[in-house]
Amino acid sequence: MRVIAGKARRIQLKTVPGMETRPTTDRIKETLFNVLQTELYSARFLDLFSGSGAIGIEALSRGCEMAVFVENNRNAAECIRENLKATKLSEAAVVMQKDVLMALQQLEQEGKCFDLIFMDPPYNHFHEKKVLNRLSGSPLVHTDTLIIVEASLETDFSYIEGYGYTVVREKHYKTNKHIFLKIK
Repeated sequence: MRVIAGKARRIQLKTVPGMETRPTTDRIKETLFNVLQTELYSARFLDLFSGSGAIGIEALSRGCEMAVFVENNRNAAECIRENLKATKLSEAAVVMQKDVLMALQQLEQEGKCFDLIFMDPPYNHFHEKKVLNRLSGSPLVHTDTLIIVEASLETDFSYIEGYGYTVVREKHYKTNKHIFLKIK
């Protein structure tokens, strides 16, 4: 796994050993960032369920102003820190090793707001539903915030309008999908 483009281009990233994380493939990452390319410059990026940090690091490499990485797993959080150091992007990043919902509460208390929010929770455990419920009406989100959820193909998002979101785009891959959302 590597950084695809930007100032950290071609730098290899470490991954977390074991089966607890599921790194986004370079091909899917490239497709995602082709969609996001016009949104990245000077954006504030929130990477939830960060794993190795590859998505947030790619965002920083391509021009985001700052990124916050939220990862509860200690080994994964350390992997993110190592990857940020290797890419020389640490100064523009914050790594929060804690539960996502607790991190969201802390970020709200700190008065943070994000332009892009990406989440790649463990599949089929309904974590995305809890997070989307929390973000609905949250000061972390403004009217132009784009929220991207990576989920299994089977994940049901029929509740999304009831939470106050509009699906602006869906991208399906072989085994998973990206859902792009905005607040109504």
